[in-house]
Amino acid sequence: MEYKEKGFEALYKDYQERTARIKQMGGPQAVAAQHKEGKMSARERVEYFFDPGTFTELGMFVRNRTTAFGMDKREVPAEGVVTGFGKVNGRMVVVGAEDYTAMAGTFGEYHGKKFSQAIDFAKDKGWPFVGMNDSGGARLQEGMDTLQAYAWLFRSQILASGIVPQIALLMGPCLGGQAYHPIMQDFIFQTRKTGFMGIAGPAFVKTQTGVEISLEELCGIKAHAYKTGQTHYVAEDDKDCLDRAKELLSFLPSNNREKPPRQSTPDDPERQIPELDTLIPETPSKPFDMHKVILRVVDDGYFFETQKFHATNVIVGLARFHGRPAGIVASQPMSKAGAIDCDAADKVARFVRFCDLFGIPLVNLHDTPGYWIGPEQEWKGILRHGAKMLYAYIDATVPKISVIVRKSYAGAYLGMCCKDTGADFMFAWPQAKVTIVGADTAASVIFAKEIKSSPHPEETRRERIQLYSDLYENPYRGAERNYLDDVIMPRDTRKMINRCLDALENKTEVRPWRKYSNINL
Repeated sequence: MEYKEKGFEALYKDYQERTARIKQMGGPQAVAAQHKEGKMSARERVEYFFDPGTFTELGMFVRNRTTAFGMDKREVPAEGVVTGFGKVNGRMVVVGAEDYTAMAGTFGEYHGKKFSQAIDFAKDKGWPFVGMNDSGGARLQEGMDTLQAYAWLFRSQILASGIVPQIALLMGPCLGGQAYHPIMQDFIFQTRKTGFMGIAGPAFVKTQTGVEISLEELCGIKAHAYKTGQTHYVAEDDKDCLDRAKELLSFLPSNNREKPPRQSTPDDPERQIPELDTLIPETPSKPFDMHKVILRVVDDGYFFETQKFHATNVIVGLARFHGRPAGIVASQPMSKAGAIDCDAADKVARFVRFCDLFGIPLVNLHDTPGYWIGPEQEWKGILRHGAKMLYAYIDATVPKISVIVRKSYAGAYLGMCCKDTGADFMFAWPQAKVTIVGADTAASVIFAKEIKSSPHPEETRRERIQLYSDLYENPYRGAERNYLDDVIMPRDTRKMINRCLDALENKTEVRPWRKYSNINL
């Protein structure tokens, strides 16, 4: 038979048919099943996420090379993951969106190759990477090729860490070795009803341990947003997840060589806030919600909180001051009196290090009685975990401003960033109590013998407590020693933060060369 070369018309028709077949993903029934579960398809997520008409797909025609177990006869459109780049709110972003309709979005050799190459591309271009996770796990049919592909992915994302922001969106299952992919990214968003992340699913857990547990209980939001703290933000559904990811990106630079994007705002940087003067209860032990302070001092009352449900004794998140992004770290006296335990220390240290990597200034609000003491925290390693905060703040070279709102005692005063653990500027409100321990504790140690031998022990104890309190439980002794730059009226807090951030706009800090500090991981 004589060979005939195809004409352009036939070639183009073939191209269009191939493209259309791939874009159908797993087919109408599989997409309908995705919708029935309350999920968008991978391509619908990508289309919704990027500015209209800006997305460029890479690797659409990639196909696995496995022949075992009938894989040579099975078509997996785009290898179960859509990769490419486009604009999000006018700025370039790279994506890897897993397609559950294509062989359950399973992770095989070329699925992993596409994912890792997308991250390499993001790193090389200096663009943020967003992973949309929705996968049934490892593609076991490909054996060690699948296993090796995990190594490519993990290597790529770790080498990109600190160079470009990486965000993981859990909009479906993400189980097995694959779960290490989102956990090593900077932020994890998890949809409330459909997002799951775990080192093993319920079937594996039952087989290996005999424990019966539901997917929701094992690795849903209650596991990760509340208990482990591995989820930073809980989204209601796919659209909410994508919208909140866009919101987070608006605070972040594209890479570690750029400054965070500044926005215009009508909110006066010199705005005074008279209600702050009376917001703090006069009774030192009475709790109040630190969110009320945060929302009043930041631009337009807008605060993007992360890890909201985990380690609630500290608050972390992003806000703006005079249009400039800043990280907020604040004590929360409504939870555990704002004392710092192991989980809170980890939460703060991780957030501080992220902000430092991407040039985001830090604003710290103190109201803490110290690190949490007692056998439970001691045995969990509060010393090791607490030290992470010291490492994070002292290593950080971004602008750092601290304000003592009420209490700042003992090691927590150091761990929450004082002048000699990293703060460029440090202020206190007049009602602030700043000392090594509270007057009650100090008096019981210093004057123990005197109180015991006194004919009126209780009266002597009260007198000595008052003596210690008058001498040390105020901000002025610290200001006298220049440990505090100034004592300010609460109403002037926003003004002082903005003035200091202006002064630190071009801060540079040269350190002796080393690879990195040996943080107490």
